[in-house]
Amino acid sequence: MASRKTPLVATSWFPLTVGALTFVAIGVIFEILLRTDVLNRYIIPLPSEVLLAFERIVVEEGVLTRTGVSAFEVLTAGLACVIVGVPLGVLLYRFDIVRRALEDWIAALAAAPIVLAFPLFLVLFGRGSTTVIVIAFAYGLAPVVLKTLEGLIETRRVLINVGKSLNMSQTQMFWKILFPSAIPSIFTGIRLSWTFCVIAVIGVEFLVNLGGLGQLINDLAERYDMPGTYAGIGFVILVSVIFFIILEWIEKWLQPAR
Repeated sequence: MASRKTPLVATSWFPLTVGALTFVAIGVIFEILLRTDVLNRYIIPLPSEVLLAFERIVVEEGVLTRTGVSAFEVLTAGLACVIVGVPLGVLLYRFDIVRRALEDWIAALAAAPIVLAFPLFLVLFGRGSTTVIVIAFAYGLAPVVLKTLEGLIETRRVLINVGKSLNMSQTQMFWKILFPSAIPSIFTGIRLSWTFCVIAVIGVEFLVNLGGLGQLINDLAERYDMPGTYAGIGFVILVSVIFFIILEWIEKWLQPAR
């Protein structure tokens, strides 16, 4: 039988190409609208000026060092969320009384405006990276816990019955059936958690003018350097994309072979 050709949309490079071309097209459209004075240049800089500002903020503003600071804070807070959140989700799954006592409170934590309490965190942890990391951790913990719990609960009953028919111990049942089945849900929670961590880190840095990319964006905005400000925001997006690519690789590595 002749082999079937892979459809164009199924190739790995096609979505990336479409995404890149879409991004370029949006930039061209904004360039035209700004140059024809349809949009206000004092609010939105020319995309060409933003591209030129990347080199300037790398050379003059130390953006790579600031990116390292923010990346360290996001990574530390994100890993702490995983280290604490996954076992806590397992604990809620194993003990129903604990789940009934804590699940609603953890869900409420996800919706709480924790950043408004930043003066309290400054008093407790001082004006440094520790405060940023703790606030980001508080923001990112709930999604990991809740999605871990959801993934374990939604494990197909037939898989659990197979484990029981093989006389698996509780430990074997967890590592060979429950955990592999819950991995997609867990990584959904991790992606949400790291999104919240990035938002919290950049937001707190911007708010208290404390290191990292958030402080850089604040400095550039106060100088009314709009191309530089948008370029700084671009670096935040770049850091986020890198984090999510790493997470996707880890998820594929942990996912059982199909």
